[in-house]
Amino acid sequence: MNKLKVAILFGGCSEEHNVSIKSAQEIATNIDSEKYDPVYIGITQSGVWKICEKPSVDWENGDCCPAVISPDKETGGLLVKKREREHRIDVVFPVLHGKSGEDGAIQGLLELSGIPYVGCDIQSSAVCMDKSLTYIIVKNAGIATPEFWVWDDDCRPLAYPVFVKPARSGSSFGVTKVNGAEELNAAIELARQYDSKVLIERAVSGFETGCAVLGNDSELTTGEVDQIRLSHGIFRIHQEAAPEKGSENALITVPAELSKEERKRIQGTAKKIYKALGCRGLARVDLFLEESGRIVLNEVNTMPGFTSYSRYPRMMAAAGITLSELIDRLIVLALQKR
Repeated sequence: MNKLKVAILFGGCSEEHNVSIKSAQEIATNIDSEKYDPVYIGITQSGVWKICEKPSVDWENGDCCPAVISPDKETGGLLVKKREREHRIDVVFPVLHGKSGEDGAIQGLLELSGIPYVGCDIQSSAVCMDKSLTYIIVKNAGIATPEFWVWDDDCRPLAYPVFVKPARSGSSFGVTKVNGAEELNAAIELARQYDSKVLIERAVSGFETGCAVLGNDSELTTGEVDQIRLSHGIFRIHQEAAPEKGSENALITVPAELSKEERKRIQGTAKKIYKALGCRGLARVDLFLEESGRIVLNEVNTMPGFTSYSRYPRMMAAAGITLSELIDRLIVLALQKR
């Protein structure tokens, strides 16, 4: 049987570079080698592309060779420098988080190349990366969102607490909970280190929950709903020193300790958000559940983490979908998009 050649992109220029490496390591361990022939392409934090044997913490120091995906549809694959040859690629798994990975940039290159790829297209990636655009579309679909402002010099929150965030950045990098006006300027300056567009959100009174969504169009599968309990601060697991050993301030429960009806309602809301934003392949929809029962959107991640401690694969595993099966289904979905 001819194996499909799968290019797995990892690393990248964003603040989530190291998380991406960990995600790629898990995919390398769990991809079905009987069906797929993986090719690993690391992108350094400065933006240099290299083909390597396997993703690892020190992958750049191994036997690497400069290589890039060609935007030429006739080439349809990987150009490996110095070896003067091309690698035909059947599908790309861009396990790149944050900027240039989830914002439509890599998706644009892959659309030009004509190579099928895992995950959302250019438009849905760009929209989901910008939280203000996400909120506008989701609110118009009849789903509650936080009250928010895009910061400018004349903008002042009407009431505290608020969250100050980079509008177009991954994970919780640059996010600060602000309890009073005296804390606002420092929070804005921190957010501006990650994005020139800064969002201020009114705090939502409720606990965090989430739902993993898988599929194209109306054929959607959801994982088990999870629930996050915080002892203090905000959820920052990807910035912690040893997240594999558990979070410093958060307890994640899968399935969430909610009634079956509440979990189904969260899953239904996540699917509705996924469709409204035009997502394909996969996304993790993060939500708040208020004491009143109202569900409020937090954010949508179009390429969630695949690390050993990441929420998306854990939610799918709880629903009976192993990581190996999940990788397989994502590749099949990517091939269906052509």
